[in-house]
Amino acid sequence: MLAPNSGENSQLTSNILMIRPSNFGFNIETADNNSFQINDNSLSKDEIIKKAIEEFDAFVKVLRSAGIHVHVHQEKEGAESTDSVFPNNWFSSHQDGLLITYPMFSPKRRTERYPAVISELEESFHIKKHVPLEKWEENDRFLEGTGSMIFDRPNKIVYACRSVRTDEEVLDEFCRLNGYTKVLFDPVDRAGDPIYHTNVMMAVGNTFVVICMDSIKSEEQRNNLISHFGKTDKEVIDISLDQMEEFAGNMLQVKNSRNEHFLVMSSRAFKSLSPDQIAQIERHTQILHSDLKVIETYGGGSARCMMAEVFLPPKN
Repeated sequence: MLAPNSGENSQLTSNILMIRPSNFGFNIETADNNSFQINDNSLSKDEIIKKAIEEFDAFVKVLRSAGIHVHVHQEKEGAESTDSVFPNNWFSSHQDGLLITYPMFSPKRRTERYPAVISELEESFHIKKHVPLEKWEENDRFLEGTGSMIFDRPNKIVYACRSVRTDEEVLDEFCRLNGYTKVLFDPVDRAGDPIYHTNVMMAVGNTFVVICMDSIKSEEQRNNLISHFGKTDKEVIDISLDQMEEFAGNMLQVKNSRNEHFLVMSSRAFKSLSPDQIAQIERHTQILHSDLKVIETYGGGSARCMMAEVFLPPKN
């Protein structure tokens, strides 16, 4: 086993930031490489927005009922972006007070980097340094936050699947900034295309990892991942391609103020799990889930994408 999960460098937080959208819908710019998005034309634009907001509010209620601290930022009316409900893609925060903002693939999504969100964080938390990586957009190189990167924070490892949204050179800059070691690999979806974000096929918890090993065709890469999981004492909970397509890889473990641990997922993801997988997860953590059908269908993201973890030092 490597470094313990101490309070100084914890894997879990009880502070979550979420963006309550004023606009939501199918983004054609992201659909080119996000196979999880579906524009089924069954709902009008206004119906999609209304139902997405209803799902958002119900999800926040589920989290808060478990004692998880959720700060909700209300997006301004008339917002251009259709994907603001997924804030984890444009910033990450860290226990040493570092906040990083990231280069985004979709020009429409770049408008989501709201200064008001950072200002709200500064009201309650210490931001000692803000590093903007948006400069990489000029060279068409992208790294979409904790969509692209899965952190094992206590062991300073970042897992990332290579794609147009996850550029190795930008990932190297992140690792230099934080002293992390990268584990880069090349998973593909059912059609053989690169998986657009790591967090749809993989989630790392305190003592376990949920991962779709079938998506990784390289035996060398699979063995390397298994070696890292063994060295960091993570039990592997393997999901199938079918389950990945139901967003069973898009999960996040969090804690509440009583240090009770929860693995958060959508109801769709939960229903795809077998009884054995649920039992395996519940040996490590409790499960929370909420219905996110419209957000998943039109946005191509799920529960984990909607939650931006806040690890910044709190102000007293």
